[in-house]
Amino acid sequence: MLAVLAALLAMGLVILYSTSAYNGEVKFHDSFYYLKKQIFATLLGIAGMFMVARMDYHIWKRFAWLGYATAVLLSLAVLFVGDEYNGSKRWLSLGPFSFQPSEYAKVAVIIFLACIVSRDAVRMGKMRTMARVMLLILPIVGLVGASNLSTAIIILGIGGVLIFTASPKYRQFVVMGLAGVGFLGVFLALESYRLERLAIWRNPEAYEKGYQTLQGLYAIGSGGLFGRGLGQSVQKLGFVPEAQNDMIFSIICEEIGLFGAGFLMLLFLILIWRFFVIATHAKDLFGALIACGAMAHMMIQVILNIAVVTNTIPNTGITLPFVSYGGTSVVFLLLEMGLVLSVSSLVK
Repeated sequence: MLAVLAALLAMGLVILYSTSAYNGEVKFHDSFYYLKKQIFATLLGIAGMFMVARMDYHIWKRFAWLGYATAVLLSLAVLFVGDEYNGSKRWLSLGPFSFQPSEYAKVAVIIFLACIVSRDAVRMGKMRTMARVMLLILPIVGLVGASNLSTAIIILGIGGVLIFTASPKYRQFVVMGLAGVGFLGVFLALESYRLERLAIWRNPEAYEKGYQTLQGLYAIGSGGLFGRGLGQSVQKLGFVPEAQNDMIFSIICEEIGLFGAGFLMLLFLILIWRFFVIATHAKDLFGALIACGAMAHMMIQVILNIAVVTNTIPNTGITLPFVSYGGTSVVFLLLEMGLVLSVSSLVK
């Protein structure tokens, strides 16, 4: 797992520099601007990962409720005093630093649900218990979803996977899935711009806001099998807005082609498989659920990002783990990796 993680981080930094150098030069007169900030966050995350990996993961049971309550409070703070960038209010500022509480919320929810589900594992097959556990995370889903629907979907997905791991009874999950679809339907209907995204997804050529989607598809199509070459993208030169963020996969396809994009997807697949192996050999259910939560998080986020970039689903604004620019994202992803390493350290 560490070898694949190192490969992802190295490949991510190279791709990020290639993608962001133009924007960094134009906006900040420094082509290394985004790379330097990402390297700093990555080093900080790696230090945190090894520190967490050396700790007994059972200690986090004591802080599960506190961590979840903190996530709720931080998400509330975003609604009232959050900073808005590119039309989305997702950041909190602490002096010169800013971070996204939604990234912290994913890790907090994994630990919180692992604690709750492992404690009630015997009763998890009952519909009432499953519903109660899902109701516990609806406050954070609602608060995060108000500004970041994709993260809310990820949190719901993590909850579903952890409950299914403890009690794989399909009938209850059909009911819970229908309830989840209904919840998302109501959530989409509350804001007109969310319904507009559905219309843009169906026919991006007819809307001005479909520009980013179309440019991303042009980048994917022009890359072919082996791409134009690293650093040779045309679409990153202002055609794909903020190419180093959510749409970075389209630049990957343009520069290193289907072959390079397929290799990156293979790395993610191996990482997810290692989570599965660690979960199946974990010392106890709590450890298995932590590994399953990380697996669900990684799997859902990668699928959502690639699906958005290829216009398979409506645009939701989700980053590609370890590759897209974002300090908060890479720090908390690496802390999450530390939790999984802590679980694997006790596997005999």
